[in-house]
Amino acid sequence: MKISDLPADERPIEKCLFGGPGILSNAELLALVIHSGTPERSAVALAEELLGSLDGGLRGLAAASPQELMELKGIGRVRACSLAAAAELGRRVSRPDMTKGYVISGADDVASLLMEEMRYEKKEHFKCVLLDTKGRVITVEDVSTGDLSATPVHPREVFSPAVRKSAASVVCVHNHPSGDPTPSREDIATTERLCQVGSLLGIRVLDHVVIGDGRYASMLNEGYL
Repeated sequence: MKISDLPADERPIEKCLFGGPGILSNAELLALVIHSGTPERSAVALAEELLGSLDGGLRGLAAASPQELMELKGIGRVRACSLAAAAELGRRVSRPDMTKGYVISGADDVASLLMEEMRYEKKEHFKCVLLDTKGRVITVEDVSTGDLSATPVHPREVFSPAVRKSAASVVCVHNHPSGDPTPSREDIATTERLCQVGSLLGIRVLDHVVIGDGRYASMLNEGYL
């Protein structure tokens, strides 16, 4: 059935206009992004099929690349890029605005800064948050990307940008694609090594935060620093 064949009060656009986007289902919201269906399926039916094909449903959309979205019949380049752009906008809206002197005072602030960006990643990503003397974020550096279970990290890759940008301290952050943020032995050993190198350089490692799916672990809070 085409959306135009539905009663007016059941069409996504009309429902959004009169009731707001909050009353729409996930499929209806995606249908508005997809905009139009195919000769065989309405935009809502295509959105429902897309959600069913993604690992984790709507959460899977946040981690899917345009190329992965295009694997579903009916999702071409334009629709795939529109969906990926909508997911990216959602991530960016959820991030704190670092242009206003975002201050890191604990692991909660780190999680607020990077949780939505890193929680859905399918590979391990290691980042370094560079801070000034007042704990304000200078920048967030991408250090390395690994595989499903580990990411190789060399102190040089962590501290080179910190030295160049005159950071007073750093917070290391990486994700666990499994969703479980419990630090591994390798995580603990990496943290100890980075703290030793940071001490020699006069750049303190304040914490190493492991991001899971909606949860995080702080090496500082757990007594590893």
